[in-house]
Amino acid sequence: MFQKQTYTVDEAKKRLEHYCAYQERCHKEVKQKLKDMYMIPEAIDVIIVHLLKHNYLNEERFAKTFVSGKFKIKKWGKRRLTLELKRKDIGKVNINQALSKIGEAEYIEVFNDLAEKRVVLIKETNKLKKKKKLIDYLLYRGWESYLVYDKVNELIK
Repeated sequence: MFQKQTYTVDEAKKRLEHYCAYQERCHKEVKQKLKDMYMIPEAIDVIIVHLLKHNYLNEERFAKTFVSGKFKIKKWGKRRLTLELKRKDIGKVNINQALSKIGEAEYIEVFNDLAEKRVVLIKETNKLKKKKKLIDYLLYRGWESYLVYDKVNELIK
């Protein structure tokens, strides 16, 4: 029969240091990882304090990295970025700070590129259905509705 792996606090600290050094993590992910390692709540608190003190865990840095990556790679809009960060229990101040790092001109440019590339890929002949598909695509990615509707009406006449 398989026995669950147990860790001492020091072993768990080392594992979590590697876990956090490999990629930016939020508090929620680290807590879940420790729970998955069957650590008791007191040990979880000790380890999280250790990670914070030694700068392995930094929510502000996580938020900035998350926003930057998802915006540049997945082309997510601010609404989706905010929603995903809230799901990870990131504070409002850190969310706003991270979103402020996206320049307005760059934001609009990425949005326009995304919309223009996507409209070409939609093979729908019915104009209303084509508009709906493009609107759904852009809204799902978290772009603001006023931007989406203006752009769709500009692209599909």
